[in-house]
Amino acid sequence: MKDTRPKLIGLLKEGYCTPQIARMAKKLQEPSTTLQYNIKKLEEEGAIKAYKAIFSYKKIDEGFVAFLLINLAPEEYGDPEKIGKEISKLKEIESVDIVTGGWELLVKVRTKDQETYYQLVKNVISRKGINKITTITSLMQLKSEFVAGQ
Repeated sequence: MKDTRPKLIGLLKEGYCTPQIARMAKKLQEPSTTLQYNIKKLEEEGAIKAYKAIFSYKKIDEGFVAFLLINLAPEEYGDPEKIGKEISKLKEIESVDIVTGGWELLVKVRTKDQETYYQLVKNVISRKGINKITTITSLMQLKSEFVAGQ
């Protein structure tokens, strides 16, 4: 049988998932139609942005996680959103935050391994407009916003 897992993982990461209405209805002891109506309202209001699968990242060859603290060059300091939005387009980037303190951006990167991460930083992220990158490597994630005890 054809292995479509890599393509399937890509789609699931992009949000090709749906809520499990029947399971939620049973847990909340509410009719499915009531939940569908309320979920639709939340979507229309923008409260729900997307549905995504939660992965065991080591099993899909994306087990290396690093957080980058980025200092921008003086000419870019006035518009951190510009570089942040550019960086956020990369598939390896999970999140980009504009932050206070000694840095302008906090970026979460997920790659296969340290070498892949290094190539990404060397060839893509290290660019004109970025003065300094400080990397913090995640050794183990104990909790995410989605699942405890990963």
